[in-house]
Amino acid sequence: MMMDRNNEQYHHASHCRYLTQYHIIWCPKFRFSVLKDGVDVTLKKILADICTRYGYSIKALEVMPDHIHIFVDCPQTVAPCDIARTLKSWSAIELFRAYPQLKRFYARCGVLWSSGYFVSTVGHISEETVKKYIAEQKAHDENEKKAKN
Repeated sequence: MMMDRNNEQYHHASHCRYLTQYHIIWCPKFRFSVLKDGVDVTLKKILADICTRYGYSIKALEVMPDHIHIFVDCPQTVAPCDIARTLKSWSAIELFRAYPQLKRFYARCGVLWSSGYFVSTVGHISEETVKKYIAEQKAHDENEKKAKN
């Protein structure tokens, strides 16, 4: 349950109030640019479905060809490593099912995602900054590619 107090959004459980938000970034194995040509759109839907199933709320999401940014609000009982593991494992299974050519591409190593990830807590004050940063990533990435060519 959400409550608004002094213009701040907090969740409310039986014995606590909380706001638990994480900015998580991860990459495909070898940072290959495979999240494009429709894979990115499918991945966004898959991540939204996973988040709904596990009770995470997506505040911002962007998929670049070689990495993902997601900003999630989650229950206070869920560790960020569990969120990353859940999103990465289920999304790999679903993407391999939807795109057999992606599974063939990664057949040699057998995994879609690199083993690591980045996670940062996000306080309410910097929420808009994180959203803006994620929203601007795709344009920044495309401008860098144009500059290199």
